[in-house]
Amino acid sequence: MQFLLQGSEYIELNNLLKVTGVCHSGGMAKQLIAAGEVRVDGQIELRKRKKIRAGQVVEFAGNTINIA
Repeated sequence: MQFLLQGSEYIELNNLLKVTGVCHSGGMAKQLIAAGEVRVDGQIELRKRKKIRAGQVVEFAGNTINIA
């Protein structure tokens, strides 16, 4: 899946998971990030508010999100 940053420099990781529908809520996204279940550019990411920018790849539960 591809996510387009519209007029923004970045999106926070927990918000990305919520708005793409990968997680049902922001709270759920935060829990999954804290549990080490989300990868950014192939590395486990534990920061809930990590700034995700164009060109990065987020992976979670078999879903891949390319940021453009």
